[in-house]
Amino acid sequence: MRRRNFLKIFPATTVTPFVVNGFNMRPFANSQMARVLSGCEGISDRVLVLIQLKGGNDGVNTLVPIDQYDTYANLRPSIKLPDAALINVDTTLPQADQVGLHPAMTALKSLYDDGQATLIQGVGYQDMNQSHFKGTDLWLSGGDTTPDGYNIPSGWMGRALQALFPDVQGAPTSDMPDPLGIQVGDPNPSLGFHTETEHLNALNLSGQDPAGFYSLIQTIGGLPVSNVPDSDHGEELKFIMNVEQSVNLYAQRITETFNNGSNANGNYPDTSLAAQLKTIAKLISGGCKTKIYLCTLGGFDTHSGQAVDGDTTNGAHAELLFTLSEAVKAFLDDLKLLGLDDSVMACTFSEFGRTAAENGSIGTDHGTLAPIFIFGKHAAAGVQGTNVDLSNLTNDDQLRGLQFDYRQVFTTLLQDWLGASNYVLEQTMFEGFAKMPVVDPVAVAGPECYLGATSVWDTPAPVRAMRLYPNPASVSVEISYQSEVAFEGRLSLHSLGGRLLSDTKVVVNPDLNMYFMDVTQLPAGVYFVRLENIRSGKAEVTRLSVVR
Repeated sequence: MRRRNFLKIFPATTVTPFVVNGFNMRPFANSQMARVLSGCEGISDRVLVLIQLKGGNDGVNTLVPIDQYDTYANLRPSIKLPDAALINVDTTLPQADQVGLHPAMTALKSLYDDGQATLIQGVGYQDMNQSHFKGTDLWLSGGDTTPDGYNIPSGWMGRALQALFPDVQGAPTSDMPDPLGIQVGDPNPSLGFHTETEHLNALNLSGQDPAGFYSLIQTIGGLPVSNVPDSDHGEELKFIMNVEQSVNLYAQRITETFNNGSNANGNYPDTSLAAQLKTIAKLISGGCKTKIYLCTLGGFDTHSGQAVDGDTTNGAHAELLFTLSEAVKAFLDDLKLLGLDDSVMACTFSEFGRTAAENGSIGTDHGTLAPIFIFGKHAAAGVQGTNVDLSNLTNDDQLRGLQFDYRQVFTTLLQDWLGASNYVLEQTMFEGFAKMPVVDPVAVAGPECYLGATSVWDTPAPVRAMRLYPNPASVSVEISYQSEVAFEGRLSLHSLGGRLLSDTKVVVNPDLNMYFMDVTQLPAGVYFVRLENIRSGKAEVTRLSVVR
């Protein structure tokens, strides 16, 4: 027998956090975590630096399968790298897995030999989108080409940071005086930091001189728009206004940390990427507590002129890989000299790879799979995966054989490096993606050191009897609960940080119970629906997303 009830959202009488099976759903503040968990202080100081290779990096000329060189040469007669010029990354690997690094990346080889570089082969997602714009959006939103993953309106970095620090609502706090994320090198705010709410916890620092940047923003802007239209344009307008608000709130603090910081390495190359990484190192050394930095190296859309005809070790692609390799080496050297190398990990990504075969313009076209590089003192140095199979291509010369979903890489960095709890992974929409051994085992954050809220779902997940539909919801949500016994229950709604927003007593009967909750008065964001057996105290919690 189905029981149907319609529940209105009423103001709660208390704002206390709730506990499920002994797990407090209120996230720990950053300083509190250090006090509560002994031996985990270093986890809260860790930083992730993401390096976006814009345009689609040619993975085949970055990492050449040595044992398939003849096939490779036939596919790329004009842009193939000479066999003798390739840098064998690791001669201890099985012959079939040995890979030739582009000769422009001698600095990366040095990092690999020093145990500071991990190379991951064949990364992407199923049925990769080959549009620059949509492909980039998918990587930044944590999506894919499935219906559920194609139009996620927020970024995975924003969702992760919001779940790690839900009390930071777009403004400095005593525990987190700095923006949770900082973007450098690109004047356009990244979707990656966009959250599901209107609170923007990232700062776009597009120049490399924060002091000058701070002076500049005092003269721009104006009064916020009072009547924002209810449309896609309106959503973009709100996002831009929030960017400007965050700039004003954080700019003085960023200037202070920049001025307090220093660079110990005086040998950074004179390139944009090196300047971005140099700025990040100086901010970190000045005490900036930002968790995720995003920087950019563009120019990888190498449809033509990828290599110099007759000297394929030079050309546009070689210059880009040299720039990347040298800048990262200078950055890691700087961190070591500053005594900060224990706290920073870096990771590259690009919206897609290139075709296995060259085109008629001494270049390559939009492709699919590509490698990812992870850098840092605590990278689990090595090559993950096997060489791409150049004899198994699609009809349009695309690589087959996805080895690692890109979300596995980001999931691992979030949890094993930054210490994100399972709850944070769920909010990031990364739950279920298998982690990878890319962080040195001695540096992997254990469950006892996880940051962010810990919930019942940080234990082995039980079979959930409660289901929400639709989810995300905008008007009402159907809550179904299959019960084997009758009991008096309490159905409640909670904020992302665990605050009680509403609750009501319900009678749960054997069979399928159904309740309908009105969510029209709720702001867009992430919530929790909780059904508790009042007598036993046992409860089940399910995430609800509200969209507008």
